[in-house]
Amino acid sequence: MRSDLIDPTIAVHKGRVVKRTGDGALVEFSSVVDAVRCAIEIQNSMVDRNAGVPPDRRIEFRIGIHLGDVVEESDGDLMGDSVNIAARLEGIARPGAICLSEDAYRQVKARLDLVVGDLGEQSLKSIAEPVRAYSLEVGKPVQTEVRAATPARLSIVFLPFANLGGDPEQEYFVDGVTESLTTDLSRIGGSFVIGRHTAFSFKGKSVDLRQLGHELGVRYVLEGSVQRGGSRMRVNVQLIDAETGNHLWAERFDKPVADLFDMQDEIVSRIANTLNAQLIAAEARRAELAPNPGSMDLYFQGMACANRGANPEYMAHARSYYERALALDPNNVEVLVGLALSDASIAAWFMTDDRASRLAMAEAALTRVLSLAPDHAMGHYLLGTVQISSNRAAQGIAECELALSLDRNLAAAHGYISGSPSISPATASKPRLISGMHYASVLAIRTYISGVLCRPRQICPRFRRRGRRAF
Repeated sequence: MRSDLIDPTIAVHKGRVVKRTGDGALVEFSSVVDAVRCAIEIQNSMVDRNAGVPPDRRIEFRIGIHLGDVVEESDGDLMGDSVNIAARLEGIARPGAICLSEDAYRQVKARLDLVVGDLGEQSLKSIAEPVRAYSLEVGKPVQTEVRAATPARLSIVFLPFANLGGDPEQEYFVDGVTESLTTDLSRIGGSFVIGRHTAFSFKGKSVDLRQLGHELGVRYVLEGSVQRGGSRMRVNVQLIDAETGNHLWAERFDKPVADLFDMQDEIVSRIANTLNAQLIAAEARRAELAPNPGSMDLYFQGMACANRGANPEYMAHARSYYERALALDPNNVEVLVGLALSDASIAAWFMTDDRASRLAMAEAALTRVLSLAPDHAMGHYLLGTVQISSNRAAQGIAECELALSLDRNLAAAHGYISGSPSISPATASKPRLISGMHYASVLAIRTYISGVLCRPRQICPRFRRRGRRAF
């Protein structure tokens, strides 16, 4: 089980095994989102494996996930209360479920396609303060009747792309595009993306897209096809308004077949970046019709305005939307990012005589963003650009690299890294701290049974088992 499920799943979600402890292991992942996806994939796989197995012979997992500070020892081991909290959360999880602390749940709640139970404040052994916990019930999708009446903003389902050539060998490429898009678009701030398992239940079926949108409670549907002819590959995609059935955007990608995985990454990245702007524009058009626009309505209008181009008029107009949005919700992370983007753009494009003041305003907003959402990729990227623009290249490059580890589609981050001033020899030669404290999320898994540990760069799975088979 370890070689054909646990280790490959950890690797797919960019995990790093910190240590193994007999029947357990400590693993590090790149983000809380990766931690939760890893846990869900493991639990879904166990549901399939246990199908038809007598209850007394099943292997099941309990999983706990927490986000907080950890201490890294000189040998790479992780210590601290966050590790202990994750382990305690695993202990109160139901077999087959995933238990999240409030700190971890806050990072992923808008992206979940599962039944979530509020377990309330939990007093955990050896932990001074109670911890609010939530239970994710894997295999129990949210009842669509609850969501269908009011589709969430930026809610979308990616239907499995059609393999027009019918070549079975191309099927993995076609499915890979769909899965990668689902993963990458989930990183868009404020998005709600239907999970891959639900989406793949419609594979090969002819569906009424308006009815599908109503049943799943989404505003948008993305569908497409892949066709190979000789040495070329053609990918067609269409974005559809699920409420009206109207096509909002369509694109064709026609490329020579080279390395399929590299081509898949390129196509997914181009679709993701273009689709991000298209969805924001669509939401802005909806917001214009809202009689009483909320904070997110104003945010989308501001983003649509900023996307029109970098000039003083557009930036000032966008900033006015963000300021109105913040007045309605001072802790709206996406609005704070938009505000910082406006100030950073004004400074970067020399639209002001007081660049230092604009950069300072942007940095203050981004500091607040990352205190509210430590894994916000765009927040790290923009902070990097501000630091580079204010003669702190080493810090800025580190922030851009962190942003790319959280969202590989931030192509502009590559540009800032490659185009930044050289790091001075003094900076380059600074010794790297071998041990120290950093922010982390900790996921604890155990078998029923089991638990995982996670940290936000960052997931640390710890597996334990009860039963005869080791993994």
